[in-house]
Formats: sequence, structure tokens, C-alpha cells
Amino acid sequence: MPNTKLLPVALASAFIGGGTAVGVVALTGIGGTDGTTTTIVQQAPIGSGTANAASDGSGLTPRELYERDAPGVVFIRAQVVQRTASPFDFGTPQTQQSVSTGSGFVINDDGSILTNAHVIDGAVKVSVQFQDKKTVTAKVIGKDVSSDLALLKVESDGVDLRPLELGSSKDVQVGDPVIAIGNPFGLDRTLTTGVVSALQRRINAPNDFTISNVIQTDAAINPGNSGGPLIDATGKVIGVNSQIETGGSGGGNVGIGFAVPIDTAKEILPQLKESGRVDRAYLGITSITIDGSLDALNLPVKKGALVQTVAQGSPADKAGLRGGDISAQLTTGEIQLGGDIIESIDGKAVTSSDDVARLVQGKKPGNTVKVGIRRDGQKKTLDVKLGSRPNASVPG
Repeated sequence: MPNTKLLPVALASAFIGGGTAVGVVALTGIGGTDGTTTTIVQQAPIGSGTANAASDGSGLTPRELYERDAPGVVFIRAQVVQRTASPFDFGTPQTQQSVSTGSGFVINDDGSILTNAHVIDGAVKVSVQFQDKKTVTAKVIGKDVSSDLALLKVESDGVDLRPLELGSSKDVQVGDPVIAIGNPFGLDRTLTTGVVSALQRRINAPNDFTISNVIQTDAAINPGNSGGPLIDATGKVIGVNSQIETGGSGGGNVGIGFAVPIDTAKEILPQLKESGRVDRAYLGITSITIDGSLDALNLPVKKGALVQTVAQGSPADKAGLRGGDISAQLTTGEIQLGGDIIESIDGKAVTSSDDVARLVQGKKPGNTVKVGIRRDGQKKTLDVKLGSRPNASVPG
């Protein structure tokens, strides 16, 4: 997508400690947090006629939604310490301390708080500020970089916890009214309104794996909104605000924001609570969809997933799957030819690269799957024992 970029919407500032260093540039400064509650900055009707409207068909006004849910939205500060090296430090690494700020929301009266993984990435200390300005230290219970979600917990004693009700993203429709509550640029508990602009979007997680079924909204989301709730007309959370499209002009909102569906969060929360991580099945390839745009290549099939790369030592590599070794330039970009074509997984047809991701995601690490491929015009079936997805950015 030319002249555009996706931006995780946490806000960060940085300063240098542990000695003097030259050539280090401070990151974006944090906006004012003097306790002033920001009023509505965008207004849109929250009405009836939507899939998630109230049972009487009326829905709630933005003011009513704010009064109901804003007390459950929190302001998160994560202190991060990183070791850095530069040609100016004479071989001695320096310590860079930074503060990442974002949003989160209470999901249980036991003190559980949901936010984005990138908000607390690398944090040595996480603090949470509530509506009454009380600030407490939070414990990171678990995080899943592949879905950009994290679970925090605070001691419930002495804290005014206002859990938000989790809805479902499966019934959301384009045009449904929504609101977003968060802390953009450090301005606490800001409300913006809009609609669901599109569904089933795909965005990249911090580790470059794909997050599917993402909700797109035009409700204004900016740096600092990360981890805040996207709420429907009944006051229920349908997504976790995570990224914005900047249009290539900077870091501000251009009317395109993305929220991880709340159903994804509900699916992984039990694992985060139990083990602090999510164990996902892993094949270890990258692929592209075979469709009409590849007709000029005269491939032996019209549908499937053409393997581009195979990660060394991955389950796919051990099973003998092959990636491409011949570069070809198309109008859409460069691709690799000569790799296997995946046509099925466990007997289920594969017509796109998305099918590969979906079918693997439905398995567990350690499962053995039968991968039907076409190689040199011949059909073959390979048995692949799936591994556990790594957190690093590698083929998936």
C-alpha cells in the first residue's frame, strides 16, 4: 500500500540513564496528564437498527455509554529499560530508559485488565491509573505477541474496579455504531465515536505474524489509545484498539483504525491466566495465494498456496516441504517460483494462503497433519508434525 503505514498506537518517551551517551534521540514526549477529563471530540449517533443494538432497539447515547464504561478504562504506564550500543559509546553499552503509555480496561472484579502486548513490551514495571487517579502497580500475568494482547492484574483491595462487559465480535456488521475510550497522547479517558468501517481485515502483530478478522473503524484512534476498548451501542466491548493507518503523513489518525476482535481475546484468556502464554501450532512457511493474477505463470493448478520460503529447522523443513528458488517479477511484486503448491491439509481443500494459516491455527502443537502438495506436476502427501509457534519474527 503506497505511502501508508500501520502504527501500533502506544505512546512512548525516552531518556538516557547509566552514563552519558552521544547521538541518542528522545522519542515522542508524553502529553499532559493533569487529570483533566477530555470531552467528546467526535460525535455520531448511536442508535437502533444494528446487530448489537439494545433489546428494545434504542441503544445508548454516547454520554450514557461514557458514563457506563469510562470508569473501567485505565491509563497504563510501562517503564522499559534497554541496553543500547552506538559508535559514540566507545564499546560500552548504555542503558536507555523509556516510558510507554497506553490504555487498558478492567475485565473482572478480581483485578484482571486487558491491554495490548506492545504497550507493555520490555517493561520492568507497569503501573495502572484508575478514574479516581489512584495509581497501583500491575503484574503482567501473560502476553501473546501473535495477537498483540496482554493480561495484567492488580490487587483488588482498595481499588474501585468497574469491569466492562465483553460482547462478541462475530455478529458485528459494517455500519454498526461504535465508540472508543482511551488515553490518546496522554489525555485520559477520551471518547470518540464512529462506525464499523469494514470487517475481516488483517494486520501484522508485533512479531509479524498475521492477526485475522480484525475490525476496522473510523472512530478516532491515536497514539495512547492502544489497549483501549472498542464498544458497541449496548456498551459491550467488541474489540481491543491496536493500530492505525497513518496514510504515510505522520503518526496521527486519518480515519482508519483497527481493533483486535474481542472473541480472539476471550479465546486466549484462559491460556494467559494458566501459563502466561499462548501455545500455537506452527508449520514454518510463507506462501502466496494462487489466483487469476498468476495465470501468466502457467502453474499446474488454478487454486492453492504456492510456498515461498521454508524456515530452517521448522516442522515443514523437517517434513521436506520446499520453498521457491527462482525469482520472478510481476506487476504486484517479486515472487519465488519452483516451490511446492499446497492443495490440502488433512483432506481439507486449500485455495489460498489464508486457508493454510486457518487450518494450521485449528491444530495444536504436536499434532501430525497430512499436507497434500503438487511438486513438479505430481501429487504427493507429506506428514508434518506441527511445532510451537515462536515469538520471533519468522515464517509462519
